[in-house]
Amino acid sequence: MRVAVAQPASTDDVAANLAAIAQLTAEAAEASAELVLFPEYATYEKKRLDESFARAAQPLDGSVCTKLASIAHRHGVTLVAGVVEASPDPLRPYNTLAAFSPDGTLAAAYRKIHLFDAQGQRESDFISPAPNAEPVTFRAGGTVVGLMTCYDLRFSELPAALCGAGAEVLALGASWVPGELKTEQWRTLAAARAIDNAVFVAGACQAPPVSIGNSLVVDPQGAVLAQLGSVPGLVVADLDLDRIGSTRREFPLAGQRRLAAGG
Repeated sequence: MRVAVAQPASTDDVAANLAAIAQLTAEAAEASAELVLFPEYATYEKKRLDESFARAAQPLDGSVCTKLASIAHRHGVTLVAGVVEASPDPLRPYNTLAAFSPDGTLAAAYRKIHLFDAQGQRESDFISPAPNAEPVTFRAGGTVVGLMTCYDLRFSELPAALCGAGAEVLALGASWVPGELKTEQWRTLAAARAIDNAVFVAGACQAPPVSIGNSLVVDPQGAVLAQLGSVPGLVVADLDLDRIGSTRREFPLAGQRRLAAGG
């Protein structure tokens, strides 16, 4: 599978963000990517969360997702992007990763489970957590893709559950808040989750100044296959899915675990 990881510098200008997504998706399709991954809050983003996210929220059949579906269909790719989804709480929408198939249909929607209440920020003041803490996977071609969002990366249980549900690629959309050692932690945790589960991790992160950039693709042994720096852009990597089986045979961790999560 060929995957493209896009690193935009999204703002609160929805139209401009959608135009950037369209352009980067066109570039990814030109490079023969099958799966194109965009960050958390790809369609609406600010330096800090506030009440405007609720005003920007839409249902998954609203104009924003309709445009994303059209982009996926136009270029014949599977597109994953972070959107602000309306929830039953009008003041606290969902932080959602929406995946669209090449035919323009909604393949999956993952509402963020672990909200970023850390580093002096409280995402939960403005965003509703997923009502059900369940892993979300979908198929892109013949590949099973699991969805994760930003702070989820710090919780090993979710990637393990996704891989238990068959995920071969963990698609991680993020807007990783800058700070001391945060870039090092992003890289380390992405590699750790790949190694923990013998799976590919594709992490799309917002560019500075809102986030740290450094979007990347990691293989099941923790090797970085492709990486961006601090400027907006796109990187493409080929995933040899046979690496999953060979790594799991070499390190059969799933059959050797003796402690259940939370046990």
